[in-house]
Parts: sequence; structure tokens; C-alpha cells
Amino acid sequence: MKADEIKQLYGENYFSEKLLGLEFKISTFSFFQTNSAGAEVLYSTVRDFAGSGENKIIFDLYCGTGTITQIMSKNAKKVYGIEIVEEAVEAAKQNAKLNGIENCEFIAGDVLNMVDELGDRPDLIILDPPREGINPKAIRKIIDFGAPKLVYISCKASSLSKDLLVFAEHGYKVEKVQCVDMFPGSFHIETVCLLAKYPQETPR
Repeated sequence: MKADEIKQLYGENYFSEKLLGLEFKISTFSFFQTNSAGAEVLYSTVRDFAGSGENKIIFDLYCGTGTITQIMSKNAKKVYGIEIVEEAVEAAKQNAKLNGIENCEFIAGDVLNMVDELGDRPDLIILDPPREGINPKAIRKIIDFGAPKLVYISCKASSLSKDLLVFAEHGYKVEKVQCVDMFPGSFHIETVCLLAKYPQETPR
């Protein structure tokens, strides 16, 4: 949702936050976790589940301001971030420049359409979709990449369970699950899942 008009009364039109040794410039419509201490736990969990990104091609889908994209860029060959909010993509590009990161590429657009533009084959896909989960058409395209590992971050358990069933039908199995309480005092929780691709069994 966007406002019809914004009037800046005082100060800058952004603020800065540091996470896991990186600095992020956050503007009005750029999604960023509100609980910074919890975000460090969340993103550390994602990084641990993803494992070594050394010399790998990584897709970070629904990347927001590129927080996870940049965290995963260390030792990776290339990390692609896709986000539908153009302002967030511009912020991601500025943040990568601010942090001296050169192996990230940020693309503005809907994941459903923009994954077709990616020429590389991913070794790892990171998914952090909105609350309703992944568009059914997009999830099929993601599966078709055949990435050996997926890391799925979800803020809504029912959406996560729906999407996991689709991944399971196409040879992915849940290896690890970790919940992170980003919103103390509420029933909301973030869940991180590691999925691994298993070869389909050959019928006898």
C-alpha cells in the first residue's frame, strides 16, 4: 500500500541500521524487519541452513532491500535478488554499494515473471515470500530450476505448509526447521525451513 502524498517535515527520508556487520539504508517503502536483534538471529539461521555459499550461484527471491542477498554474498560466485517493490530494489543497490559488495544483482519485478530472465542455474534458492506464500505458477518455475537446496522463510505457518506440500510432490524433503520469535507478546512467528532435492525413485 502506498500513500497518495508524502510530506517530509523534518530530517532525512531514510534511516540506517546495521546487521551482521553490514549497513542498510532503509527508506519509506523498503521492507525491513522491525525487530533488529531478532533479525540477526533470523538471518544467522538462514545463513547456517544455507551452508557455505562458496563459488555458488544463489537466487534470493522476494529479497526486499537485499538484506539476505548481501549476507549470502560472501564467498558466493553471484547472488541474484528479485523484488517487486522498485524502491526497495533501488535501496538494495545503494546498500550493496555502501557495503562494497560487487557480486549481487538486484532485479525489480514480480518473481513469477522475472525468474524467466535469469540465465544462470542456481545452486541454492532462498525464498522469503509475502504472508500469502508463493504464487502457484511461480512455485512451479522455482521447482523447474532443480536447485539442490532451498531455504524458505515464512511469517505465516498456513502459507508455508501449503507451499511445502507442493515442493514435497516434486522431490523436496524438509531437512531442518527452526522457529524465530520476531514478535514477542504476539502469536506471530517466523519459520525457517531447509529443503533438499532428492532424486525421484525409479519405478520397478
